Amino acid sequence: MRFPMPYGWARRFVHAALAMILGAAAASAGAQDIHILAFGDSLTAGYGLPRGQGFAPQLQDALRRNGIRAFVTDAGVSGNTAGQGRARLKWTLDGLERKPDLAIVALGANDMLRGLQPRQTRADLGAILAEFRRRDIRLLVGGMLAAPNLGPRYASEYNNIFPDLARDHDAALYPFFLANVAGNPALNLPDRVHPNFQGIKRMVSGITPYVLKALGQ
Repeated sequence: MRFPMPYGWARRFVHAALAMILGAAAASAGAQDIHILAFGDSLTAGYGLPRGQGFAPQLQDALRRNGIRAFVTDAGVSGNTAGQGRARLKWTLDGLERKPDLAIVALGANDMLRGLQPRQTRADLGAILAEFRRRDIRLLVGGMLAAPNLGPRYASEYNNIFPDLARDHDAALYPFFLANVAGNPALNLPDRVHPNFQGIKRMVSGITPYVLKALGQ
């Protein structure tokens, strides 16, 4: 047997149900928004490439293809050493509209190319990671490897910086930011240092699973 529902009660019920549905949809949409900061040098800044072809936009596209509503902010400055990145970190973070869900830190390549002492690079990168941690921002460290011509002693000191700091600061680690790209002329600009569009594509392909894991996806 069916009983007629009072009109006023029915209207309140419908309104409440719609509010719940819309609220849940809004919460779901908000939860899908992932903000990532790419904090690095020319390798994240897209040196020598047209707008939209650098690391940040390609990573954003890759994550969206994986169903992640990602917004990747390019905070790369070409030529930056770890020390220069350290000097600009706080005002970079203070200028963001929203705290990132994840920061990809990819600095140290220019330190190596300039032959700077690994202990200084370690100190600067350590300070950078500590500041991100102080602000409760998850981290993914883009590791780097020393060029062979710098010798085994330098390589040993330098190469250990990235896994050591990632462990010390509870950060995820992508062992080599230029994996399968460094030294390949087909994937680099004529200077043989900076990746071309296809090189960046290869970098993004390599790091995307690490980004997804760091995000808990």
